[in-house]
Amino acid sequence: MVTDFKDLRLVIFDFDGTLGDTRANIVLTMRQTLERLGYAQPDEDTIAATIGVPLEKGFEQMLPGISPDDVVLCARTYREIFETNRKVLVPKLFPHVKETLEALKRAGLVLTVASSRSSKSLNEFLRDMDIAPYVSYVLGADNVTHAKPHPEPVLKTMAEMGFGAGETLVVGDMPVDILMGKGAGARTCAVTYGNATREELEAAGADVIIDSLNSFPAVS
Repeated sequence: MVTDFKDLRLVIFDFDGTLGDTRANIVLTMRQTLERLGYAQPDEDTIAATIGVPLEKGFEQMLPGISPDDVVLCARTYREIFETNRKVLVPKLFPHVKETLEALKRAGLVLTVASSRSSKSLNEFLRDMDIAPYVSYVLGADNVTHAKPHPEPVLKTMAEMGFGAGETLVVGDMPVDILMGKGAGARTCAVTYGNATREELEAAGADVIIDSLNSFPAVS
């Protein structure tokens, strides 16, 4: 397990389940979408397993055999409902997020976000949660050709920011985040308070696993 982060210059954070606690909003919106369109309701764990992948792929994952046209309809309906829900059920930052970002920024690290959420939604959340000033670069699912677990989001971020894999740490709560980082040659840090189990994160090969951001390796 990697524990030496002295050469770290760039930190790429996932958003949902890592910085923002959006699980309740996502699960509710997914349930309402499926109900409106007449689909059976999966259990919460099945829905939560789609967090971290692009929305369309999430519906394909939950509804095997769904047609491409119906995937588009599901995604459009979800986004319409989500815009209403986010004003009522406002997601919050996980504990220690803001102070950790502040400490990392103060230490001279470059902080970015790479998410399977759309860049519009992502930037709105970062602004509303008052952490946008800490983030130098924001990359959403609509900014890449290949989404997580493909390494493209990390490779593109490193290229934009001018850092190499040896200087980069990817932080996320799902195996797709860890696989994305490893595929790009970066180091990886998994958090257990999100939407995956410790066992799943270990199986993905995370270099370090923490239970809270106040244990973040670069500031602890």
